[in-house]
Amino acid sequence: MKKILVVFFFLSAFAVLFLYYAAFVPNVISDQAVITVGRGADISSLKDSLRPYVKSVKTFELTAKLKRFSTPKPGKYRIVKDMTNNALVNLFRSGKQMEIDVTFNNIHSLEDLAGKISDYITADSTELLKAFTDKSFLEQNGFTEATAILMYIPNTYRFFYTTDAKQFRDRMLAEYKKFWNEDRRKKARAIGLTPVEVGILASIVKKETVKREEKPVVAGVYINRLKRGIKLEADPTAVYAYKLLTGDTATIRRVLNKHINIDHPYNTYKYPGLPPGPIAMPDIEDIDAVLNHRKHNYLFFSADPRRPGYHNFAETFDRHLQNAMQYRKHLNSQKIWK
Repeated sequence: MKKILVVFFFLSAFAVLFLYYAAFVPNVISDQAVITVGRGADISSLKDSLRPYVKSVKTFELTAKLKRFSTPKPGKYRIVKDMTNNALVNLFRSGKQMEIDVTFNNIHSLEDLAGKISDYITADSTELLKAFTDKSFLEQNGFTEATAILMYIPNTYRFFYTTDAKQFRDRMLAEYKKFWNEDRRKKARAIGLTPVEVGILASIVKKETVKREEKPVVAGVYINRLKRGIKLEADPTAVYAYKLLTGDTATIRRVLNKHINIDHPYNTYKYPGLPPGPIAMPDIEDIDAVLNHRKHNYLFFSADPRRPGYHNFAETFDRHLQNAMQYRKHLNSQKIWK
């Protein structure tokens, strides 16, 4: 009997030590790692995610069983070197996830935005697009489906992985209101435009030039034309309208009569004033270029063949025709016909 008790004692002691080892001895081997727990994940999928970053998946599984843990909360979690299995279980059970950077820019449609954001958070693109285009939400906040994309100011924001579609949309509305502070609204009023109208014009500026120093000058041209009641006649709007009507996705390097003559509300060669909505998602620098536009007397501009990416500006139509002719000759010499 004594021998049995001794054996039992040692076995019990060994079991206790092993369980202590399993739960409280450091198991994580990576300095920094991020574990993603998706919706509907279970302990099995969590083990697979942990496998590259721990010494022993089995001791983690044993600790999870001892702590009656089987359903991790969705999220992105940062684990660090020497974390114990006990700490891992507590982390995934608590839902204390890390925030992630969500960055977006160069977006051309709400569909594109929904697809981009769905790569960061658990909401899928269908859920996001539904939230983006909710008519009641748009009407309550002064947007239409055509202008809704302007509510999303391109930048980097911090979100939790488990953010749903409405939470993302509502946060972006709050960021939009923060961006359009009294200083920016005052500048918009000074040029006779609403924040939405500034965004529409900024989208045209974005498509006209990639040169930061030129953006306020280009914006000034269009504001001069608006004030004088002259059609904007912006090539990017004609191209946008042409692509909307025809479905043509080919890159257009030369704007032709078939583009500028197309009958569509977005074509500012045909229709006066601003188009019904933006032709792209403007960046902050495009919006601020409109609000802080350069004051000058230019009414025209044409691409400069001697300085790729830059433009020649003109106050008179005759001077503009000369500039435009130089650029057409350049396109001909490069055999760029469309």
